Amino acid sequence: MQIIESIGTMQKWSEQKRLQGKRVVLVPTMGYLHGAHLELVREGRKHGDCLVVSVFVNPSQFPPGEDFAAYPRDFQRDRGLLEGEGVDVIFHPGSEAVYPPGYQTRVEVGELSRFLCGPHRPGHFQGVATVVAKLFNMVRPRVAVFGLKDYQQFLIIRRLVEDLNFDIEVVGHPIVREPDGLAMSSRNVYLNAEERKSALCLSRALKKAEDLVLRGERDGGGILRQVGDEIAREPLVRPEYVKLCDPENLQSIKKVEGKALLALAVRVGKARLIDNSLLGA
Repeated sequence: MQIIESIGTMQKWSEQKRLQGKRVVLVPTMGYLHGAHLELVREGRKHGDCLVVSVFVNPSQFPPGEDFAAYPRDFQRDRGLLEGEGVDVIFHPGSEAVYPPGYQTRVEVGELSRFLCGPHRPGHFQGVATVVAKLFNMVRPRVAVFGLKDYQQFLIIRRLVEDLNFDIEVVGHPIVREPDGLAMSSRNVYLNAEERKSALCLSRALKKAEDLVLRGERDGGGILRQVGDEIAREPLVRPEYVKLCDPENLQSIKKVEGKALLALAVRVGKARLIDNSLLGA
């Protein structure tokens, strides 16, 4: 396994693999890897010949007052985990290489960024779209793998690839959960034991909505009320949004007709947690 920090070296490595007829796969991460990241890595292995995992905590996607400085980091641990998965390259650039002095260019996917997390995290998706576009140009993959826990992010990246004519297949991987149902997230380490127990209301609320739809419930208002009631039973959980929306454009819907995305965001202690379920799938 190689560790590459230079953008130029990364580009040359990838170009060499392309000339050899190899299919390069990228799994972008911000490090502090957990089981869900490793599932993305294993998924990536299925889609190509050479596997690159980027480890870069992107400062531009943290709005003012968020946890950039405190975001968990442990590169040596990440390195050991990725070596165990047989990754070919860890791409680990520094912030000044990605955003050199005088950097001015931003990428924005306008409409999809307006919904769900967008109003609560101003500038976040602009930062995500910018760094992903840059990673695509640095690594030059044919395939990129993203987790569907960040469903809005997945749609934004898929739109970015189409709009900017990247020759890249974007693969979404289903949410990976802990045995107790909590969606895996690097921010779960912020939770103490009591907060973690409270956070399980998210998966319970999603399961309730799934059961309602299976039993024939189609009224969005009724579904959202019951989901909201389930979350409200936990006083440590502060809801940010509970939305039922179209899974292609994220616009709110009033009835479940075909597929519908139920998306949740809450704060529990220091942690901001998101989760979702595709209803009617």
